[in-house]
Amino acid sequence: MSTPIHGSCDPRFASVREVFEKNFPPDIGAAVAVTLHGKPVIDLWGGYRDADGTDPWTEDTIVNVYSTTKGMAAICAHQLVEQGRLDLDAPVAKYWPEFAAEGKQDLPVRFLLCHKAGLPAPGKQLAAGQLYDWDAVTSALAETRPWWKPGEDHGYHALTYGYLVGELVRRVSGQSIGAYFKQHVAEPLGLDFHIGLAAEHDARVAHMVQADPPGAGGGAQSGGGPPPELLPVLAKMMKDMFDKDTVTWAAFNVSAGQNDVNSREWRGAEIPAANGHGTARSLARVYGALANGGEVDGVRVLERATIDNARTEQWAGADCVLGGLPMRFGLGFMLRTDLMPITPGPSGFGHAGAGGSLGFADPDTGVGFGYVMNKMQQGMLGGAGAFALLNAFYEAL
Repeated sequence: MSTPIHGSCDPRFASVREVFEKNFPPDIGAAVAVTLHGKPVIDLWGGYRDADGTDPWTEDTIVNVYSTTKGMAAICAHQLVEQGRLDLDAPVAKYWPEFAAEGKQDLPVRFLLCHKAGLPAPGKQLAAGQLYDWDAVTSALAETRPWWKPGEDHGYHALTYGYLVGELVRRVSGQSIGAYFKQHVAEPLGLDFHIGLAAEHDARVAHMVQADPPGAGGGAQSGGGPPPELLPVLAKMMKDMFDKDTVTWAAFNVSAGQNDVNSREWRGAEIPAANGHGTARSLARVYGALANGGEVDGVRVLERATIDNARTEQWAGADCVLGGLPMRFGLGFMLRTDLMPITPGPSGFGHAGAGGSLGFADPDTGVGFGYVMNKMQQGMLGGAGAFALLNAFYEAL
């Protein structure tokens, strides 16, 4: 039985709708949105908010997007840079004096945005529940000696990125990053996207369903598996995720205990690297603005020069937290690679989230893209479902 699909799709991109329909299963509930030169051309949703298939995914359904949140946090920091209130080359300790501890007095702001700070985890694991305590996490990070010499290596700050960048935003603006994002990004653009979700929205949040174990089935999206040459890298990363003596384990286990992403505690906390809740429509709109010089419908997010600086390569190579996985980063944004071919040309930038969510901008074509779902797939650089939709879109374009 086919899954009902709702929303709108320009006839030119009818093939995208067909691919979206074919993504169920493994998708349980999902949404995809695309803007072209600032105008919506695709806004589709379908499936269910719950694993049992009883609660339909609706137009206003929001969902946790994991690391796709990082791009939203980066926008906040770049607004402050643009205003002259935050200097990318100044020491972090200029704004956050306690951060100077353990030899970090000269560590520049830009290293926090491009995962070169050497702080993918605190020096020791925090107690259960402390991931939800902003002061506990930021204080622990300020007291931590870097895991490597800052600037000399790159390692994905899976959870700590948001606290590091968010504390800078708080110190400079006087607002938590969730409050800053709401006032200066979400409300001006009319985004339904939240870093720290109020309880009043819980009834419309899709329930996250964990990925099936490798080889367990559960449906197959088009897009294929990883290149054979990456299999040893991915195997090492997965092994290290369960080895408490590795930086990989530490990066993904900042606090003890299970952090239930469907709990009120997770939703309500501000975890700017991992717990943004929003719609595909919102991702497409904000990235559509960035793809078109920083403005949409008379609302300016960033100046073009700021965007160009934000997507300037800061690192390309093996990631020491992710088992040597090839990564390419600007300042807060993932950049296009052959492993993450978000755009046909080289200028694409944005961020993927664990399980398959994705938001990005393509300045070459003026495209803003957003894809969200509640059934997680294996992988960290966007899921096969998102890339199948992307391929269909660009073929039609």
